Amino acid sequence: MRNRARLWFACVLCMLAGAAFAQPGTALLHRAEQNLTRVIVHDIFSPPVASRIYLYANAAAYETLVLGHEGYQSLYGQANGFPRIVAAVGKEEAGPGDINYKLAALYAFFRTGGRLVFSEPMLKDSAESILAAVGEQDEAVYQKSLRLGEMVSDSILAWSARDNYAATRKKRRYTYSKEKGKWTPTPPGYIDAVEPYWSQIRPVALDSAAQFKPLPPPAFSTEAGSVFMKEVKEVYDKTRALSKEEILVASFWDCNPFYLNTQGHLNFATKKLSPGGHWISIAGQATQRSGKNWIESSSVYLLTSIALFDGFISCWDEKYRSQFIRPETVINAYLDEKWRPLLQTPPFPEYTSGHSVISAATAQVLEKELGKGFAFDDDTETPYGLPVRHFASFTAAAEEAGISRLYGGIHYRSAITNGQTQGIGVGLQVIQKIRLKEGIGK
Repeated sequence: MRNRARLWFACVLCMLAGAAFAQPGTALLHRAEQNLTRVIVHDIFSPPVASRIYLYANAAAYETLVLGHEGYQSLYGQANGFPRIVAAVGKEEAGPGDINYKLAALYAFFRTGGRLVFSEPMLKDSAESILAAVGEQDEAVYQKSLRLGEMVSDSILAWSARDNYAATRKKRRYTYSKEKGKWTPTPPGYIDAVEPYWSQIRPVALDSAAQFKPLPPPAFSTEAGSVFMKEVKEVYDKTRALSKEEILVASFWDCNPFYLNTQGHLNFATKKLSPGGHWISIAGQATQRSGKNWIESSSVYLLTSIALFDGFISCWDEKYRSQFIRPETVINAYLDEKWRPLLQTPPFPEYTSGHSVISAATAQVLEKELGKGFAFDDDTETPYGLPVRHFASFTAAAEEAGISRLYGGIHYRSAITNGQTQGIGVGLQVIQKIRLKEGIGK
C-alpha cells in the first residue's frame, strides 16, 4: 500500500473496467465494508470473532473521520478502556485543508481489519483499488492522510490488544458436562465448542458480560407434560410441516459459517455469512437508502458493530453458563433418531439464541439512528441464491431472524424470546452509553 505506483496502476485497472476515478457519495466506504465481509467469510471466522473484526475496523474509520468533522465525538470517555486518540495523533497531523479524511479513514479501516484477518493480502488487494479510487491528486496530502490513518489504526489496534482476546486463545480446551440436559457436539461434524471463553472479552458499552443475564432455560425433563418437552415437541412438529415461506425465512437467516457438507466419506465446508455480517450489510443498505454522508454512515456502522460485539459477549456468557442441550440431540434420543433439522446445528450451546440476541440489539441501535418505521429491502443473501426480502422495520427483521431459528430446528422458543429480551437490553445500553453526536443526552 505504500507503493504509489501500484495504487495508480490499480486505479487504471478500475477505469479500464468501467469504474469512475473518484466514486461519488459514500460508495467507497460501503465497498470497503463489503470487501472486509468477503474476507471474513473466506477465512471462516466464528460469529463472535467476526464481530470483533467489524468493531475495530469500524472504530478506526470513525475515529479518523471524527477528527475532521464537527458535531461528532470520539469514543474516548464512553467506550470501556478507549484511548485518547487526538492526543496520540497530534494536532500537526490533523490540520484543516491538508488531510483527506475519507482517504485516511479508508486506510485506517483496511489497515486495522488487515491485522485481524488471516487473509491480509486478499484484503490488501481490494484496499489498493479503493484507496486509488478516492482520487487524491496532491502527493503531500495523500501521504499525510495515510500517516493519520496509520496512527489512528495503531491506537485502535492497541485498544484491541487489551480486550483479553489473546489470553482466551491460551485457555484450556473446553470440558463437556456429563450432566443430563447439557450440550454436546452435534452432527455432522461434531465440532468442538466455539469460543467457550468469549464472556471474558472486554465489552464496549456493557458494564459486564452478565449485565443482561436472561431468565434460565426450562428445566431439562423428558416427561411428556414438562415445559421443556413441550418446547422440544414444538420444534419437532413445526420442522415436519414447514411452509415454503417458513423454509425461505430459515434459509435467509441461516448465517452459519461452519456449514459442513458430507458426501460419503468426503467432508467440505460451504462458506457463509455470519449473523453479524448480515446486519452490517443491512446497516450499509439502510444508510445508502437514507442518503447518509460519510461521518453519518460511519457512525451507523460503528454503533451496529458495538451492538453486535456486546451482543455476542452477553449471549456467549449465557450459552456457557447454562450449557443447554440442542434440539437435535434431544429429538434423536427421545423422539425420532432419524430426524434432522432444516438448518445445520452450530457448534455451541443452545441457550440463548445468538441471532435473536444480536438482531434485537442491532435493531434497537438502527431504529434509534434511522427511525422505528424505516422500511427496507434486504438483498444480503442474493449472492447465495436467495431472493430480496422486504421488512417494514428493523424490529420486524430482528423478529423474523429470531423465529427463523425455530423453523430451522436449532432453537427452542424460550431461547428466542428470552434472547430477544436480552438483546433489547444490550441495544438500549449501547444507545444510552455511546453518544457519537455532540450534545445528545447531555
